[in-house]
Amino acid sequence: MNIKCLALCLYLPLNFFAQAPSPGNDPEKSTPLTRARKVDTPMNAEFNNRRIGGVAQEITIAFYNLENLFHPSDDPVKFDDDRTPEGADRWTYEKYQAKLANMAKAIADIGPVIPSILGLCELENRQVLHDLLRQEALSAIDYGMIHYESPDLRGVDVGLLYRKSHFNPRNTRSIAVPLYDEEKDKPLWTRDQLLVEGDLFGKPIYVIVNHWPSRSGGKQRSASRRMSAAKVTKRVADSLLRINPQSQIVIMGDFNDNPDDPSIQKVIQSSAYDSRDYIRNSAQGAPNKGADFYNPLEKMYSAGIGSLAFRDQWFLFDQIILTHNFSTKTSNWRLKSAAIHKANYLVTPHGRFKGYPFRSMQGSKFMGGFSDHFPVYITLIKQDKEEYHAD
Repeated sequence: MNIKCLALCLYLPLNFFAQAPSPGNDPEKSTPLTRARKVDTPMNAEFNNRRIGGVAQEITIAFYNLENLFHPSDDPVKFDDDRTPEGADRWTYEKYQAKLANMAKAIADIGPVIPSILGLCELENRQVLHDLLRQEALSAIDYGMIHYESPDLRGVDVGLLYRKSHFNPRNTRSIAVPLYDEEKDKPLWTRDQLLVEGDLFGKPIYVIVNHWPSRSGGKQRSASRRMSAAKVTKRVADSLLRINPQSQIVIMGDFNDNPDDPSIQKVIQSSAYDSRDYIRNSAQGAPNKGADFYNPLEKMYSAGIGSLAFRDQWFLFDQIILTHNFSTKTSNWRLKSAAIHKANYLVTPHGRFKGYPFRSMQGSKFMGGFSDHFPVYITLIKQDKEEYHAD
């Protein structure tokens, strides 16, 4: 089989997650789509002794694009030469430490409560996550991490941080996104998607972390790559729902597409309306054309609000998409709110890009900022009225 056939034949079985290995096993032996597992240990003693009473608990789940968080040391197998002290960006250890401190501060401030689960993208490796969690703003928080190396040519990966006293990751998978360049007759390497199954305060939840292919070369020319990534995400989510239609799934990421682009609306099949909206429409005699998923940030985009800006236009590439059961009263977790975290210090204060996200790099110039994206988040309410005792 030639490499083209191999790239095109990679696919995800519909029952793939039912075969997922336990955290103690080597997932590389169970599926060709899984690389060496890197996940910090399960719940600590604090969680095991935790009791949750009848009062609804509010938690935050967030996503943040870290804007090229690279370690200054050169990795010979990655195209990271610019992000070294001798490279074009003059990426010194001092700049790296300043970037880490800034990102840690921003993360600790997301939402009304510190995020229980935080999806990340544009990070080089596991080392930068370790260094991030050592920063003063995060060092006292019981964050664990989940990370796999991706084949992306830029050398950036996705990852997940989780509070060990809140979330117990039971299974994780790194899922390849097979792409092929027909013109150059060769495979294209992009970021893998990260699937995590776990218990959030004892209640099952799934998280899929994405960083879809960029718009490099133009939106239309690159659209097929994001459509391919969207099909992988949709296949994963549909597989989980076939196994258990009551699954609560969070799809988050930098999709490099807006909520109204075909990859989101037609492939993922999300909309700005939740199940309650469709029930109201049906009661009023309107046609009920419910989408498969609910995008609570889409209405913000329709109002001209975004998470990043380019040429004085706002885009909402950073999104959190949910199964409709997050809007029902009978589910474990119910959506309370969704927002873009736009603290004043995350906004460029003056100059040509005033009002844009205050980024760390502008070209090869270190700006001392944070990221070219604002983080996005949702808050959830735990709905059950029974006390939970962890085993």
